[in-house]
Amino acid sequence: MSILPERVQLKTPEQILMMRRSGKLLHRVHEMLAAEIRPGITTDELDTLAHDMIRDGGATPNFLGYQGYPATLCISVNEVVVHGIPDDRLLVEGDIVSIDGGLIIEGWHSDAARTHIVGSPRSVADEDLVATTREALWAGIAALAAADRVGQVSAAIEDFVSERAGESLSHLEGFGGHGIGTAMHEAPDVMNYRTRSRGPRVRPGMCLAIEPMLIQGPGNWTLEDDDWTVRATAGGRAAHSEHSVAVTEQGLLVLTEGDGGVAELALRGIVAAPDPLADPAA
Repeated sequence: MSILPERVQLKTPEQILMMRRSGKLLHRVHEMLAAEIRPGITTDELDTLAHDMIRDGGATPNFLGYQGYPATLCISVNEVVVHGIPDDRLLVEGDIVSIDGGLIIEGWHSDAARTHIVGSPRSVADEDLVATTREALWAGIAALAAADRVGQVSAAIEDFVSERAGESLSHLEGFGGHGIGTAMHEAPDVMNYRTRSRGPRVRPGMCLAIEPMLIQGPGNWTLEDDDWTVRATAGGRAAHSEHSVAVTEQGLLVLTEGDGGVAELALRGIVAAPDPLADPAA
Protein backbone atom coordinates (compact mmCIF):
# COMPACT_ATOMS: atom_id res chain seq x y z
CA MET A 1 0.00 0.00 0.00
CA SER A 2 1.43 3.40 -0.98
CA ILE A 3 1.11 6.41 1.33
CA LEU A 4 0.40 9.69 -0.44
CA PRO A 5 2.33 12.73 0.81
CA GLU A 6 0.43 15.28 2.87
CA ARG A 7 -1.12 17.92 0.62
CA VAL A 8 0.42 21.39 0.57
CA GLN A 9 -2.15 24.01 1.55
CA LEU A 10 -2.03 27.06 -0.74
CA LYS A 11 -3.11 30.38 0.78
CA THR A 12 -5.21 33.12 -0.78
CA PRO A 13 -3.97 36.74 -0.87
CA GLU A 14 -6.36 37.53 1.99
CA GLN A 15 -4.92 34.70 4.06
CA ILE A 16 -1.36 35.79 3.30
CA LEU A 17 -2.31 39.26 4.55
CA MET A 18 -3.30 37.72 7.90
CA MET A 19 -0.03 35.78 8.00
CA ARG A 20 1.82 39.03 7.33
CA ARG A 21 0.07 40.61 10.32
CA SER A 22 1.22 37.68 12.44
CA GLY A 23 4.74 37.85 11.03
CA LYS A 24 5.09 41.61 11.47
CA LEU A 25 4.23 41.39 15.16
CA LEU A 26 6.73 38.55 15.53
CA HIS A 27 9.37 40.74 13.86
CA ARG A 28 8.73 43.41 16.49
CA VAL A 29 9.06 40.83 19.26
CA HIS A 30 12.45 39.74 17.90
CA GLU A 31 13.57 43.37 17.65
CA MET A 32 12.60 43.92 21.29
CA LEU A 33 14.49 40.81 22.39
CA ALA A 34 17.59 41.84 20.43
CA ALA A 35 17.63 45.10 22.40
CA GLU A 36 17.21 43.29 25.73
CA ILE A 37 19.93 40.63 25.36
CA ARG A 38 22.90 41.46 27.60
CA PRO A 39 25.14 39.83 30.21
CA GLY A 40 23.19 39.14 33.40
CA ILE A 41 19.72 38.65 31.93
CA THR A 42 18.18 35.17 32.19
CA THR A 43 16.58 33.23 29.37
CA ASP A 44 13.45 33.03 31.55
CA GLU A 45 13.28 36.83 31.68
CA LEU A 46 13.54 37.01 27.89
CA ASP A 47 10.73 34.48 27.61
CA THR A 48 8.50 36.55 29.90
CA LEU A 49 9.18 39.72 27.89
CA ALA A 50 8.18 37.95 24.67
CA HIS A 51 5.07 36.41 26.22
CA ASP A 52 3.84 39.76 27.50
CA MET A 53 4.47 41.56 24.20
CA ILE A 54 2.69 38.85 22.20
CA ARG A 55 -0.34 38.98 24.51
CA ASP A 56 -0.36 42.78 24.52
CA GLY A 57 -0.38 42.66 20.72
CA GLY A 58 -3.61 40.64 20.72
CA ALA A 59 -1.88 37.41 19.68
CA THR A 60 -1.25 33.98 21.17
CA PRO A 61 2.16 32.28 21.53
CA ASN A 62 2.11 29.16 19.36
CA PHE A 63 5.02 27.37 21.06
CA LEU A 64 3.50 27.47 24.54
CA GLY A 65 1.72 24.14 25.12
CA TYR A 66 2.65 22.74 21.70
CA GLN A 67 3.01 19.00 22.34
CA GLY A 68 3.51 19.96 25.98
CA TYR A 69 6.25 22.56 25.41
CA PRO A 70 6.42 24.70 28.60
CA ALA A 71 7.49 28.14 27.32
CA THR A 72 6.75 30.89 24.80
CA LEU A 73 10.21 30.74 23.19
CA CYS A 74 12.89 28.20 22.48
CA ILE A 75 16.15 29.78 23.68
CA SER A 76 19.23 27.73 22.83
CA VAL A 77 22.60 28.78 24.28
CA ASN A 78 26.04 27.82 22.93
CA GLU A 79 26.13 24.06 22.27
CA VAL A 80 22.33 23.74 22.45
CA VAL A 81 21.24 23.76 18.81
CA VAL A 82 17.45 24.05 19.03
CA HIS A 83 14.51 23.69 21.45
CA GLY A 84 16.33 24.95 24.53
CA ILE A 85 13.85 25.59 27.37
CA PRO A 86 14.16 28.99 29.09
CA ASP A 87 15.30 28.87 32.73
CA ASP A 88 17.18 30.91 35.34
CA ARG A 89 20.52 30.67 33.54
CA LEU A 90 22.32 34.03 33.40
CA LEU A 91 23.69 34.95 30.00
CA VAL A 92 27.37 35.93 29.97
CA GLU A 93 29.67 37.81 27.61
CA GLY A 94 30.33 35.82 24.44
CA ASP A 95 27.37 33.44 24.72
CA ILE A 96 25.72 32.47 21.44
CA VAL A 97 21.95 32.67 21.92
CA SER A 98 19.42 31.39 19.37
CA ILE A 99 15.85 32.59 19.93
CA ASP A 100 13.06 30.77 18.10
CA GLY A 101 9.46 31.87 18.52
CA GLY A 102 6.09 32.20 16.90
CA LEU A 103 2.59 33.46 17.40
CA ILE A 104 -0.99 33.25 16.14
CA ILE A 105 -3.28 36.06 15.01
CA GLU A 106 -6.85 35.10 14.08
CA GLY A 107 -5.78 31.50 13.49
CA TRP A 108 -2.70 32.28 11.34
CA HIS A 109 0.78 31.31 12.46
CA SER A 110 4.21 32.90 12.13
CA ASP A 111 7.60 31.39 13.03
CA ALA A 112 11.06 32.96 13.02
CA ALA A 113 14.46 32.54 14.69
CA ARG A 114 17.53 34.74 15.18
CA THR A 115 20.93 34.07 16.71
CA HIS A 116 22.75 36.68 18.81
CA ILE A 117 26.17 36.98 20.39
CA VAL A 118 25.99 38.46 23.89
CA GLY A 119 28.36 41.41 24.03
CA SER A 120 31.66 40.69 22.28
CA PRO A 121 32.24 37.38 20.45
CA ARG A 122 34.72 34.92 21.90
CA SER A 123 36.27 34.17 18.52
CA VAL A 124 36.18 34.87 14.80
CA ALA A 125 34.77 31.34 14.43
CA ASP A 126 31.75 32.31 16.50
CA GLU A 127 31.15 35.40 14.37
CA ASP A 128 31.45 33.29 11.21
CA LEU A 129 29.00 30.72 12.57
CA VAL A 130 26.30 33.31 13.23
CA ALA A 131 26.88 35.19 9.97
CA THR A 132 26.97 32.04 7.84
CA THR A 133 23.74 30.72 9.35
CA ARG A 134 21.95 33.99 8.62
CA GLU A 135 23.33 34.20 5.08
CA ALA A 136 22.42 30.55 4.45
CA LEU A 137 18.82 31.44 5.30
CA TRP A 138 18.81 34.25 2.73
CA ALA A 139 20.47 31.99 0.16
CA GLY A 140 17.55 29.60 0.61
CA ILE A 141 14.97 32.39 0.42
CA ALA A 142 16.60 33.78 -2.73
CA ALA A 143 16.54 30.31 -4.31
CA LEU A 144 12.81 30.06 -3.60
CA ALA A 145 12.21 33.08 -5.85
CA ALA A 146 13.19 31.10 -8.95
CA ALA A 147 12.65 27.53 -7.74
CA ASP A 148 10.51 25.02 -9.56
CA ARG A 149 10.65 22.54 -6.66
CA VAL A 150 11.09 23.00 -2.91
CA GLY A 151 14.18 20.78 -3.03
CA GLN A 152 16.03 23.57 -4.83
CA VAL A 153 15.82 25.65 -1.65
CA SER A 154 17.46 22.82 0.28
CA ALA A 155 20.19 22.48 -2.34
CA ALA A 156 20.90 26.22 -2.30
CA ILE A 157 21.37 26.20 1.49
CA GLU A 158 23.68 23.18 1.34
CA ASP A 159 25.76 24.69 -1.48
CA PHE A 160 26.09 28.06 0.25
CA VAL A 161 27.31 26.52 3.52
CA SER A 162 29.70 24.19 1.73
CA GLU A 163 31.22 26.97 -0.37
CA ARG A 164 31.54 29.42 2.53
CA ALA A 165 32.49 27.13 5.41
CA GLY A 166 33.71 23.85 3.92
CA GLU A 167 33.77 21.22 6.65
CA SER A 168 34.09 23.73 9.50
CA LEU A 169 30.29 23.78 9.93
CA SER A 170 27.77 20.94 9.87
CA HIS A 171 24.00 20.87 9.36
CA LEU A 172 21.79 19.56 12.13
CA GLU A 173 20.81 16.31 10.45
CA GLY A 174 17.17 15.28 10.63
CA PHE A 175 15.83 18.79 11.30
CA GLY A 176 14.58 21.37 8.83
CA GLY A 177 11.90 23.84 7.87
CA HIS A 178 8.26 23.29 7.04
CA GLY A 179 5.09 24.68 5.63
CA ILE A 180 3.13 27.09 7.80
CA GLY A 181 -0.39 28.52 7.87
CA THR A 182 -3.32 27.55 10.08
CA ALA A 183 -0.91 25.14 11.76
CA MET A 184 2.64 25.89 12.83
CA HIS A 185 3.93 22.80 11.03
CA GLU A 186 2.39 21.92 7.68
CA ALA A 187 3.58 20.17 4.53
CA PRO A 188 6.07 20.30 2.93
CA ASP A 189 9.34 19.56 4.72
CA VAL A 190 12.09 22.05 3.80
CA MET A 191 15.42 20.41 4.63
CA ASN A 192 18.69 22.32 4.71
CA TYR A 193 20.54 19.86 2.49
CA ARG A 194 19.78 17.67 -0.51
CA THR A 195 17.55 14.66 -0.06
CA ARG A 196 16.28 12.03 -2.49
CA SER A 197 13.00 13.93 -2.85
CA ARG A 198 12.78 16.96 -5.14
CA GLY A 199 9.82 18.14 -3.09
CA PRO A 200 6.53 19.59 -4.33
CA ARG A 201 6.29 22.25 -7.03
CA VAL A 202 6.59 25.84 -5.89
CA ARG A 203 3.32 27.68 -6.57
CA PRO A 204 1.75 30.99 -5.56
CA GLY A 205 0.07 30.61 -2.19
CA MET A 206 2.79 28.35 -0.78
CA CYS A 207 4.06 29.53 2.62
CA LEU A 208 7.26 28.07 4.06
CA ALA A 209 9.33 28.44 7.21
CA ILE A 210 12.96 28.12 6.08
CA GLU A 211 15.48 27.57 8.89
CA PRO A 212 19.14 26.55 8.63
CA MET A 213 20.69 25.16 11.83
CA LEU A 214 24.48 24.90 11.85
CA ILE A 215 27.02 23.44 14.28
CA GLN A 216 30.75 24.13 14.51
CA GLY A 217 32.73 21.04 13.53
CA PRO A 218 31.05 17.63 13.43
CA GLY A 219 27.26 17.68 13.63
CA ASN A 220 26.92 15.05 16.36
CA TRP A 221 24.00 15.70 18.67
CA THR A 222 21.85 14.19 21.39
CA LEU A 223 18.30 14.71 22.66
CA GLU A 224 18.26 15.39 26.38
CA ASP A 225 15.96 13.79 28.93
CA ASP A 226 13.43 16.63 28.71
CA ASP A 227 12.64 15.35 25.16
CA TRP A 228 13.16 18.85 23.75
CA THR A 229 16.72 20.11 24.12
CA VAL A 230 18.96 19.19 21.17
CA ARG A 231 22.61 19.50 22.21
CA ALA A 232 25.74 19.28 20.05
CA THR A 233 28.13 16.71 21.50
CA ALA A 234 31.42 17.21 19.60
CA GLY A 235 32.47 20.45 21.27
CA GLY A 236 31.03 22.91 18.77
CA ARG A 237 28.53 25.69 19.30
CA ALA A 238 25.44 26.28 17.17
CA ALA A 239 23.27 28.88 15.45
CA HIS A 240 19.75 28.97 14.00
CA SER A 241 18.14 31.46 11.61
CA GLU A 242 14.54 31.33 10.31
CA HIS A 243 11.92 33.31 8.40
CA SER A 244 8.39 32.53 7.28
CA VAL A 245 8.03 33.30 3.56
CA ALA A 246 5.03 33.50 1.21
CA VAL A 247 5.18 32.85 -2.53
CA THR A 248 2.77 35.24 -4.27
CA GLU A 249 1.89 36.06 -7.87
CA GLN A 250 4.03 39.22 -7.47
CA GLY A 251 7.05 37.48 -5.94
CA LEU A 252 8.25 36.61 -2.43
CA LEU A 253 6.96 38.25 0.73
CA VAL A 254 9.11 37.54 3.78
CA LEU A 255 6.35 37.49 6.35
CA THR A 256 8.55 37.82 9.44
CA GLU A 257 10.91 40.55 8.17
CA GLY A 258 10.17 44.17 8.98
CA ASP A 259 10.18 45.37 5.36
CA GLY A 260 8.81 42.15 3.91
CA GLY A 261 12.26 41.18 2.65
CA VAL A 262 12.71 44.14 0.30
CA ALA A 263 16.26 45.12 1.31
CA GLU A 264 17.78 41.65 1.63
CA LEU A 265 16.23 40.38 -1.59
CA ALA A 266 17.39 43.49 -3.45
CA LEU A 267 20.97 42.67 -2.41
CA ARG A 268 20.50 39.42 -4.30
CA GLY A 269 18.95 41.00 -7.38
CA ILE A 270 15.39 40.02 -6.50
CA VAL A 271 12.37 42.32 -6.32
CA ALA A 272 10.14 41.45 -3.37
CA ALA A 273 6.37 41.31 -3.62
CA PRO A 274 4.52 44.44 -2.52
CA ASP A 275 4.02 44.45 1.23
CA PRO A 276 0.31 44.82 2.04
CA LEU A 277 1.28 46.31 5.43
CA ALA A 278 3.94 48.70 4.14
CA ASP A 279 3.90 52.15 5.67
CA PRO A 280 2.83 54.50 2.81
CA ALA A 281 4.84 57.30 4.40
CA ALA A 282 8.07 55.28 4.36
